[in-house]
Amino acid sequence: MKTRRSFIKAMGSGVALSAMSFSPVEAALRNKGNNLEKEIKIGIIGAENSHSYNIGQIINVQKKFPGVKVVAIWGETADFAKIAKEKGHIPLIVKDPADMIGMINAVIIDHRHPKYHIKAATPFVKAGIPTFVDKPFCYRLKEGEEFLKMAREVGTPVSSFSTIAQSDSTFDVARQVKALPEYNNITRFGPADISSPYGGIFFYGVHLIQPLLNIFGYDIKEVKINAEGKKGGAALIFEDGTRANLIFSTLHYGWETFVETKQGIQRLESQVHETDPQRCYKDMMELFRTGKEPRSFNNILKCVAVLEALERSVNNGQKWEKVEDVTI
Repeated sequence: MKTRRSFIKAMGSGVALSAMSFSPVEAALRNKGNNLEKEIKIGIIGAENSHSYNIGQIINVQKKFPGVKVVAIWGETADFAKIAKEKGHIPLIVKDPADMIGMINAVIIDHRHPKYHIKAATPFVKAGIPTFVDKPFCYRLKEGEEFLKMAREVGTPVSSFSTIAQSDSTFDVARQVKALPEYNNITRFGPADISSPYGGIFFYGVHLIQPLLNIFGYDIKEVKINAEGKKGGAALIFEDGTRANLIFSTLHYGWETFVETKQGIQRLESQVHETDPQRCYKDMMELFRTGKEPRSFNNILKCVAVLEALERSVNNGQKWEKVEDVTI
């Protein structure tokens, strides 16, 4: 059973909700005299989904962030790039992502399948361009560890998160859970599909897993899939024995979380309204402008470790799988 004390311990090195002090890369940028008022010119790599032109809408059309522009996009196909350019009011389509180097000072990696993310992000990080990688961060834990070690060595700020997890609502629910004297079983509903062509459980599973980690802590040790396609779910066990059950919703698009307390089954609902612009986009722009990383590298990778363990459970006949430890 989770007690308030064990929750605080689990969160101690966690989200930190998030960086109350400057990260090494942020400090490096500030020491270099990074101009907080400089114009941010963003390039987007990947146009297969709506994220690319939605970001263009927020920045170029609605102008939620003065001094920030999306200036270029590369698409997996000419049609994807054209749609994103038109809907996001993005001035330029490039034929090669490398063509953006020299014209941008921030980049968003936005492929649908996470297996493409690290390769796409690497040249920009090596060039010193602050980089945001859309969810899921990567497809393999080892690859992600090597990439983030490289980012730390060269001093380029990097982050990645689910917009569902990096929200005022999720942080408020985490605050509420922290105040509970004790709780036990956790149930979280949300869409997922172990047979998705975009990485199976990785694709939408990240929206189930990352908020769960933000709210309840990062010490998940063992997981098991119990699903067929979009039906079913998964079980996860924390170090202290608390069990979380994921239910893959099929008739409703949304995410809900419940916990068992001594007073009964409690639905966890945010008591705050989302800011405008949303926290996720503000944190992304802060990353680009100052180098402040809203999540620790360990937290980014722990989500990948849990998703990878769930994938192994899919592949081994839906047996229990250990979640690899993460230390970077």
